[in-house]
Amino acid sequence: MNASVALSEAPESEHAWLRKARAGDHAAFAALYLRHSPSVYTLALRISGQRSEAEDLTQETFLRALQALAGFREAAPIGPWLKRITANLAIDRLRRLRPADHIDDQDFAAPSTGDSDLALDLAAALARLDSVTRSVVWLSVMEGWSHRELADRFGRTESWSKSLLSRAMARLKVAFEDSP
Repeated sequence: MNASVALSEAPESEHAWLRKARAGDHAAFAALYLRHSPSVYTLALRISGQRSEAEDLTQETFLRALQALAGFREAAPIGPWLKRITANLAIDRLRRLRPADHIDDQDFAAPSTGDSDLALDLAAALARLDSVTRSVVWLSVMEGWSHRELADRFGRTESWSKSLLSRAMARLKVAFEDSP
């Protein structure tokens, strides 16, 4: 079975790919990679803020997934499992490289005026947050992590997570309210 053929199959076949990958079928694992690597990369980029780091995290995610295939529950959805691996790896890197407890004091640049630029403006504003703050914002708002999950994963308290998120959201709000 080759990966291009595998991708043309129905989404229900992901668990068939999983079974085959567990048995050592490299094409089946490649099909899982092709299906899920874009969302894994996007999450890694949102947390890390750097393309090269996101690429490394994506590769590391799939290496970890390959090593853990035997323990994965077959009936569970694969995408959220991979995203959890990605987030955990990214957080581990953040904790090793630059532990930060606060938002940088740098000012946000005012967003551009066009509505079509809103997504780019938001991405730019998020990029100005320090890596830990950006990660907490993204994992909470976009990935739906609870404050308990964030606190546990970062080795902090729930109040730390709530405070960091609150301050970041206030800064983002001010940045957009001040735009022309």
